Amino acid sequence: MKIVYPVCCGVDVHKNVIVATVAVTDKDNITQYYAETFGTLNTELIRFRTWLLGYKCFNVCMESTGKYWIPVYNILEEANIKVLLTHPKYVRAIKGKKTDRKDSKWIADLFKFDMVRSSFIPPKDIRALRELARYRYKLVCMRSSERNRYQNCMTVSNIGLASVLSDPFGKSASNIMQYVLNSKVFDEEHCKTLIQKTAKRKTELILQSIRGNSIESDQRFKMKEATAHMKYLDKAVLRTEVELYVRIQPYYHIVEHLSSQLPGISQLSAALIISEIGADMSVFESAKHLNSWAGLAPANNESAGKKKSVRISKAGQFLKPLMVQCALASVKNQKEPYFANKYYKLKKRRGHKKAIIAIARMMLTCIYHMIKNGDVFNPSDYQDLHAPTPRKHVLTDETAIAFLAAHGYDVSALTKFPV
Repeated sequence: MKIVYPVCCGVDVHKNVIVATVAVTDKDNITQYYAETFGTLNTELIRFRTWLLGYKCFNVCMESTGKYWIPVYNILEEANIKVLLTHPKYVRAIKGKKTDRKDSKWIADLFKFDMVRSSFIPPKDIRALRELARYRYKLVCMRSSERNRYQNCMTVSNIGLASVLSDPFGKSASNIMQYVLNSKVFDEEHCKTLIQKTAKRKTELILQSIRGNSIESDQRFKMKEATAHMKYLDKAVLRTEVELYVRIQPYYHIVEHLSSQLPGISQLSAALIISEIGADMSVFESAKHLNSWAGLAPANNESAGKKKSVRISKAGQFLKPLMVQCALASVKNQKEPYFANKYYKLKKRRGHKKAIIAIARMMLTCIYHMIKNGDVFNPSDYQDLHAPTPRKHVLTDETAIAFLAAHGYDVSALTKFPV
């Protein structure tokens, strides 16, 4: 096997300690190993960097262990040391022969032959965008959890606003619940004045849903705290989005291009997508590679000619839900029904869930080409999908004979006469 990296380093990263092994291979393909253990404080990491530079080692491979690899990566990046981050499953050591030093040596051995599959690490500014985008995602999840707790309190207190109004957190529902929680006596006439716009058509049903309710003190306390927490989270989400828009300015032309061309993609969605995949598509071999990385491509699982489960993988923890939401928005877009037409055709054959994943995969493929080449949204089958040309069925001798055979006729005695 050909040695690709004559001087390289394998690193086994932990919370409080890192174990590194430098592999130096001479012209006779004889490799010498130099191992050292370092702490994870800044002074120790700087000493680790100096130790690497002493061996003129500019290629390092390490596992993506939780968040512990990030400080090591940042320190080495400052010295222009190329760091290859890999999933632990690709460098797993043999069971029964596993120590920290042997792990680092095994990583170095695999890396010097270029047998390690690398993970995608975007540039520093994209990583900062990704941190903000994922923090926003966590805040939105926390807000959804509080909303669920709030609705559980309404259910326990026998308040049926969620069954009458389409949005239990809309203006009418919020005004009514605020009045109910803060008043000791329920006044129906005052409650009617809190109902707004189209909800006035359901005034009697709304009053019936809250009439005679008995909100206990514990439920009342939980609902007030949940309301205050949701308002705080709303402001936190807004501040995070503002910071995201400020930092996305160098890539705003891509945001504008995607949001103006693709149906179902807003400016916020485009900014969140760029924060995950970056703006340089050369890191992905093809659109299929990007879809596989995002967890939107079917898996390969075949043995002895038998195909087993080919479900999509668990990859793309943050990008995949975002693309599914964009796909759901695109199939409801009436101005540009391209994805809607695709969705309804797929849904008839494969069902809603598989159809939506397929639409999300199509959209990410479009995003790949639009970012890489600056293309506009113009699919090759756009015209055929909106104005399909009728197919002309040409009757040939072979098709006629096959038709007769399919309907039970004996075609063995057929004879063709000269025309």
